[in-house]
Order: sequence, then C-alpha cells, then structure tokens
Amino acid sequence: MTTDGFTTCLWFDGRAEEAAHFYVSVFENSRLGRVTRHTGAVPGPEGSVLTVEFTANGQTFVALNGGPEFTFSEAISFQIGCEDQAEIDHYWDKLVEGGGSHGPCGWLKDRFGVSWQVTPVRLDEMIADPDPARADRAMKAMLGMHKLDLAALEKAYAGE
Repeated sequence: MTTDGFTTCLWFDGRAEEAAHFYVSVFENSRLGRVTRHTGAVPGPEGSVLTVEFTANGQTFVALNGGPEFTFSEAISFQIGCEDQAEIDHYWDKLVEGGGSHGPCGWLKDRFGVSWQVTPVRLDEMIADPDPARADRAMKAMLGMHKLDLAALEKAYAGE
C-alpha cells in the first residue's frame, strides 16, 4: 500500500479477490499486490481473503471483504477520460462484461456495483466552450446517450 498519497478502499461482500483480478484485467498499468487473510481476530472464515491490494491504471486500491453491511452507490464513481471512440468502446464493453449495466450520459455500473463514467476528454472542452450555444448542443446530445458517441457529440457541438 502506498504511503505517499491516497489509496481507495473498495468494500465487497466476499468478492474482493475476484474484483481485483477483474480491474487489473481491464486497465493497462495494473498489477495485483499483497493479499491478506483472516486470522480469526476479525469476523470471517479463518484463512479466507480479507484484503487485496492492487493497482489499476496507476492508481492504488485495496479491495476489502467487509461483508454485506455496505454497498456501492452512484454517489461515488470513477471517471475514465478517453482520447477516442475506440477507448470509450473498450472501457464501456469491458466494465459491463459479466453482469454490469448501462446507465445514462456515459455512466455504467460494473458487475460489482461500482459506478464508472466513461467519457471522451474532448467532451469537457465542448461543454466548457465560451459559446453557450455550442456548449448547450454538446450537453443536450450527451444527455440523450448511454454509451457516448464522440462523432455524434462533435456533430451536435458543431451544429450539424
């Protein structure tokens, strides 16, 4: 675990190791780290996985098998800024694989219930445009989509 920044802890109900393997398979610059096991000092079957440290896309995470008390919600999500449609398609398809669900405006939930926003980096520039008509067209187009279509966003932004 890193001591020079933030580490995000994700709470799972018995699926921490599965989740860590999944995230490492989706993102480049990823690897599995240390696995700790229940020793009997905390609730859980002795020897079962308690935590899995992993890095996904260069960010440090800990997956914790904490039990059923807490679940994920859309109140927190991870944003993935994509350079092109191929990147959008890759992350969208991989993250919903195995039981995830599509949401509006580039949002999705993976099979573990974690929320993600898969968006083109270019969208931020469009909706921040000082020309309110251009920004509004891009925003309206985005609001009508599930997986974001960069070409369609560009067309709307240009007024085509």
